[in-house]
Amino acid sequence: MNLLLLSNSSSDAGYLVHAMPDIRDLIASLPQGAPAVFVPFAGVTRTWDDYTALVSSALADTGLDIQGLHRAENPAAALESAAVIIVGGGNTFNLLGQLRRQGLLDVVARRVRAGAAYLGWSAGSNLACPSICTTNDMPITDPGGFDALGLLSFQINPHYTNAHPPGHRGETRAQRLAEFCTLNPAMPVLGLPEGAALRVRGTQIALIGPHDAPLFLGQAEPRVFRPGALEIPA
Repeated sequence: MNLLLLSNSSSDAGYLVHAMPDIRDLIASLPQGAPAVFVPFAGVTRTWDDYTALVSSALADTGLDIQGLHRAENPAAALESAAVIIVGGGNTFNLLGQLRRQGLLDVVARRVRAGAAYLGWSAGSNLACPSICTTNDMPITDPGGFDALGLLSFQINPHYTNAHPPGHRGETRAQRLAEFCTLNPAMPVLGLPEGAALRVRGTQIALIGPHDAPLFLGQAEPRVFRPGALEIPA
């Protein structure tokens, strides 16, 4: 498989600007004009047309021929012919629900396992996991089940931070993930900070970007990974 899973899309540099070197690496073997499908279904307050236009503009210099999946006459056929599948962030529940209701979830998983490149951020990165249960999003719609693409053997928590503002009485992110790990003690969860990403090449997984990332597993103290190759417990 050939995956790039970003924690975030925007930064002070602009939309997807911080990730462009890694995006170019993801698609390095593809010819100019390679067909790409953008899945905008995580967009809720932003229209899918506007979302597709934003992503197409940000990736214009890559030479990809990007089509919004919602505009495809035959969405399954569009995914079958895509060299790159791009899945944007937003609300993970809406993203998963739309793909499941349209019968496209298994199509995406099969195409990526067959070699189509996969670029995702935030909700799009959550979608690559066994489930969406470690998303930060509100369940604003019923996705018909939490099982996702299962391209990874572990969970991601995008936008990871354990910041605790003074006076805030709610749980920290680490406390929320500890709740998940208590009920799912065999499932690892990697906290992916802003600016960080996972690069998957076949069976090799690397943490890229400037930040360390904690791995939560069961009741153990989180293990902190530095950028580089990852060995996630099975």
